[in-house]
Amino acid sequence: MATALPTRTATRCFRTTRPRTCNQHIHSRRAFHSYDHPPPPGPFGATETLILSAAYKHVPEHGFTHRALSLGACDAGLLDISPSALPDGAFSLIRYHLYTQRLALAAKSSHIFQGEDAPVGVGAKVTALTWERLMANREVIHQWQEALAVMAQPSHAPASLKELAMLSDEIWYLAGDTAVDPSWYTKRATLSMIYSSSELFMTNDHSPDYVETNKFLKRRLGEVQSVGGALGAIGQWVGFTASAGINVLRSKGARI
Repeated sequence: MATALPTRTATRCFRTTRPRTCNQHIHSRRAFHSYDHPPPPGPFGATETLILSAAYKHVPEHGFTHRALSLGACDAGLLDISPSALPDGAFSLIRYHLYTQRLALAAKSSHIFQGEDAPVGVGAKVTALTWERLMANREVIHQWQEALAVMAQPSHAPASLKELAMLSDEIWYLAGDTAVDPSWYTKRATLSMIYSSSELFMTNDHSPDYVETNKFLKRRLGEVQSVGGALGAIGQWVGFTASAGINVLRSKGARI
């Protein structure tokens, strides 16, 4: 008697001849979630991870720079960094931050959702998780505008947008969103816009415990009352990220 293929394997091996429904298409597009699955192979190899994890400790002082990478390589016992080891240079360090902080949300969510003050409802959980992710930038927020300048470069924007999309998907999933209708896309696009605008706001926020950023986040989330709120979200992200990047480059003396 033949052994039945696991559902996920069977889905990959065979294609149905019947038209796919919207719900089926959305299910097929769901990204990896760290909550209930072991992590898939990450974007970094063993040597990259060794260097980046060591270099990350130097980011608060030296920023997401080649200097931080060099110090990390030294800490890891390497004499120098070969260009082939980290072909994306400083962006590799930025991406490492985005990747590791996104994965960390799953473990943090179990703590956030417990206790008397735990958020109730999907919306409240989305707010709490988004705020938690923003707070993960606290130690590097003074270096983040320069990171945005790097992320806005044409060669790095696609990977930056992909990480942003995966973060939004992770937040909605951890919050318990189970919708499989067209709003699946619009909710994630909207959250991407709100998160990134809040992140940019935070780079100029000097209020205690970033209370003004918290107000800004809640205000923006409160403004989103319809599907139409997602229209142009990605375009707006590119726009204000690029603008922030240009301003940083100008402050460094670039003729832009």
